[in-house]
Amino acid sequence: MRDWAASGVLTLTGRADGPPLVPPGQAATVAGELTRRIAAATGGRVAVDGAQLLSERAAFTGQQRRGPVSPGGSCRLLPTADGWAAVSCARPDDPMLLGALVGARLPDDPWPSVADWLRVRSGAELAERAELLGLASAPVRPTMPQVFPDLPPRPVEGLLVVDFSALWAGPLCAHLLGLAGARVVKVETPGRPDGARRGNPGFYRLLHAGHRSVVLDPAVPADRAALAILVDAADIVIEASRPRALAGFGLDAHAAVARGSTWISITAAGRASQRVGFGDDVAAAAGLLAFDADGAVFCGDAIADPLTGLTAAAFALTAPADGSGMLWDIAMAGVVAATLDPGPAGPAAAARRDGSCWVLDMPGGPFPVVRPRRRAVTGTAPPSGADTARVLAEIAGPAS
Repeated sequence: MRDWAASGVLTLTGRADGPPLVPPGQAATVAGELTRRIAAATGGRVAVDGAQLLSERAAFTGQQRRGPVSPGGSCRLLPTADGWAAVSCARPDDPMLLGALVGARLPDDPWPSVADWLRVRSGAELAERAELLGLASAPVRPTMPQVFPDLPPRPVEGLLVVDFSALWAGPLCAHLLGLAGARVVKVETPGRPDGARRGNPGFYRLLHAGHRSVVLDPAVPADRAALAILVDAADIVIEASRPRALAGFGLDAHAAVARGSTWISITAAGRASQRVGFGDDVAAAAGLLAFDADGAVFCGDAIADPLTGLTAAAFALTAPADGSGMLWDIAMAGVVAATLDPGPAGPAAAARRDGSCWVLDMPGGPFPVVRPRRRAVTGTAPPSGADTARVLAEIAGPAS
């Protein structure tokens, strides 16, 4: 419990009018182990507090615990006929998808109708329909923990990282590799810029400072060719979408690995799955949620994202001993599941008031519940596409 109390996650776990609750499992401890592994692989160059990273975004946004509503407000925990489900409505098209889910035109507030529909449906029916619709929603059910091979560390200083990811998990991986000395190029398309650009500017700058930004349109032949050249030159590629997205751009993960590249593939449930998921719904559906007398509540803020980003960075800092490439198929749900204890979670332990602070009672005495903390932001994040011409000129090399 001490690692959880020191992580900042407890202040984001529980009901707004109740005490902070202790999440199940050891995600805060695992996050600390991952950052110690990253520090060792980089000779101490990257030294961050893994447990604190789990709540870092809330230190910028000021988000608070909201019980069955995620701290960011875009996800709900709702009862089904046979359990609980996590349902997200984060993207502009998601209200329409929720209407398709329940088979009705929904009002401006879709949640009462969605809750009524779920209450008489099974989790299996939700899972099937959500995957068909591309809706980030899933029932809470046991998930297979993900186990990764153990490869030797390798230096990444000077290596080229091409980052196609967005939001939090993939950009955190790229950020940590950048701190380790890698050259990071963020790639976006004109129609799908990183949604995090519309979020908290300080947090976005923290994860992208010092990187370069490229915007290319795969519908334009010259840009499509440039994407292929950029991936061919990459030592590490990061994607955080279903594999068909980059395959649709003509980019082949297996071909890149055959050339010796490391390919980091971050998905909700693995490359073979078509499930869509974000940090809040993935973590809750995998079982990382807390229970009190009134039911289920969210644990932290989109905690699957930073936990997966740390995992991805730790493995990007390794490589096969023979110098061959590696495809890391990192399922966010499996990463979360690996931090949980087997069996159902019981009622969560609660903090108590001690003056103006919250504390957890432990064998050694009361331990303070730490609030989310932000690291200092140094440097600037480039505007979208600011470095396109320069990066492509460098990749192309001198004219013959």
